[in-house]
Amino acid sequence: MAIRIHPSLHVHPGPWLRRQLVEPHGMNIKALAQHFGVSRQALSGLLNGHAKLSADMAIRFEKAFGVQADTLLRMQAAYDIAQARMHEDAIDVKRLVAA
Repeated sequence: MAIRIHPSLHVHPGPWLRRQLVEPHGMNIKALAQHFGVSRQALSGLLNGHAKLSADMAIRFEKAFGVQADTLLRMQAAYDIAQARMHEDAIDVKRLVAA
C-alpha cells in the first residue's frame, strides 16, 4: 500500500519563491522581471501561483538566488501530481492487460 501525502502539503513553487526569496531580497516583480529578462506578466503569473514554473525560469532563479533549478522543478511536479490526484476518480482509464 502506497503512502499518500495530502495535496494541501504540496506548495506551488511560485508563491514559495515570492515569500522565501523575492520579498526577503527586497525585490519587486517589475525589477526582478527586468533582471531576469522576462515580462512582468510572466513573472507575476508564476509568483502568484497562476502559471507553472518552466525549466528556463527555474534556471533564472538558480542563477539569481542560488536555489537549485532541479529542486524547484521537482516542487512543481509534486504540486502538479497533487492537483491531478484530487480528481483522479474522474479519470476513467482501465489497466491494460498484456496480450
